[in-house]
Amino acid sequence: MRTVYKVLAYLVAAEVAVQAMAMVFAVAGLGKWVDGGGVLDKAVFESEQSAFPEVVGFIVHGINGSMVIPVIALALLVVSFFAKIPGGVKWAGIVLLLVAVQITLGFAGHDMPALGALHGLNALALFGTAFYTARRTRRVVGTSADRASAPVEIPV
Repeated sequence: MRTVYKVLAYLVAAEVAVQAMAMVFAVAGLGKWVDGGGVLDKAVFESEQSAFPEVVGFIVHGINGSMVIPVIALALLVVSFFAKIPGGVKWAGIVLLLVAVQITLGFAGHDMPALGALHGLNALALFGTAFYTARRTRRVVGTSADRASAPVEIPV
């Protein structure tokens, strides 16, 4: 279960990186399309056609952020109860809380665009927290295996 916990935590961090890549891909494509004479207006949003190929980045960002990452974070919390990692439940809970905040900021940003800055900042916090959560599984302090493999310090 410790390995599942670690993999799920790393997956959350990896998905946050995918989110950033998808958004930059989409925005760069949008910029290129506008520079080439494309016009972004309400008709484009309501159209069923893809105005530019990179629009898939917006779609990936929406699906990952509203469905994939929350499921992984929830699975991490469930697994944390069985992984027997000191503080594991707490850190999995923090990851899930940051995911919930991220979703809220993402949807609220459609009404208040200034929240986009907080959405980006929270993404960095989520990435770091998920990465830290995964790294915490490397070694549990206080087990006999840790004491046996710990380097011996010689006072000078």
